[in-house]
Amino acid sequence: MPPHRTALPQASGRPLLTDGGIETTLIYQHGIDLPCFAAFPLLDTASGLAALRQYFSSYAALAQRLGLGLVLESPTWRANPEWVAKLGYPAGGLASVHRRAIALMEEFRDGLDQRGLPAVIAGNLGPRGDGYTPSALMTAAEAATYHRPQIEVFAQTETDFISALTLNYTAEAMGIAVAAREVAMPVVLSFTVEEDGRLPTGDSLARAIEETDAATDGYPAYYMVNCAHPTHILAGLQSDGPWRRRIGGVRANASPKSHAELNECTALDEGNPADFGALHAELRRQLPALSVIGGCCGTDERHVELACRAVTHAR
Repeated sequence: MPPHRTALPQASGRPLLTDGGIETTLIYQHGIDLPCFAAFPLLDTASGLAALRQYFSSYAALAQRLGLGLVLESPTWRANPEWVAKLGYPAGGLASVHRRAIALMEEFRDGLDQRGLPAVIAGNLGPRGDGYTPSALMTAAEAATYHRPQIEVFAQTETDFISALTLNYTAEAMGIAVAAREVAMPVVLSFTVEEDGRLPTGDSLARAIEETDAATDGYPAYYMVNCAHPTHILAGLQSDGPWRRRIGGVRANASPKSHAELNECTALDEGNPADFGALHAELRRQLPALSVIGGCCGTDERHVELACRAVTHAR
């Protein structure tokens, strides 16, 4: 049994950091081509593995410097059948991709564990469709069927929990939670929001979390918000209620641009790292259960460090 599967340290309120924008870092800072924004094919080559090891090493070093635990998110956000088909990647190789991605995360977990810092391995799932645009919507039952094969593979590895990022409608989130529950895997669901703090469907964060909890008997360990600037996330926190205490993590974008504007960008927009960090102090004040801090598009170790320092200082 993986060391943290039955008791996630972050779920008890212990602060942990996670990584930043892996795809934008690899593309814009390392000059690596990632068709369809997919990092998982890097697992297939020696040079790709070296790039992934360099990337995750930087966050393991940051965790040690800050004395915080680390959530290790596998580089498998695009590793689902829909995107594999678009990439022309062999569908039969998906299970191997997930196993090798988790084996890579184990390398960093073992090193941090030896230093007394909890390292929690997350099996990363992405949406079936585009993260910014809710298209080809599934029912919850269809989503459970679609995502269950990936979740089953993760359950057979050292994965501590399932992390589903950049979800833009509730039925897919519900289905992922149902599939995870069926194989007894803890799951964390992360919604993305537009500039107004609402999901791309127009649903509020409150509604998305409350409806998902109601449909799954509150199965998710906690929720997150990702791939949106901190100001966009704060815009979604205008109403109070128990749902706010269900948000345990944030992985924000560096840029205040909208999703539509980001889709048109041809250069990295890293925003203002200092402002990015400072805004996380306000997020901590608004979200009493906030314990996992990382970044998404455009962010790197600078953003994550400043955000972690702001959050831990605001506690």
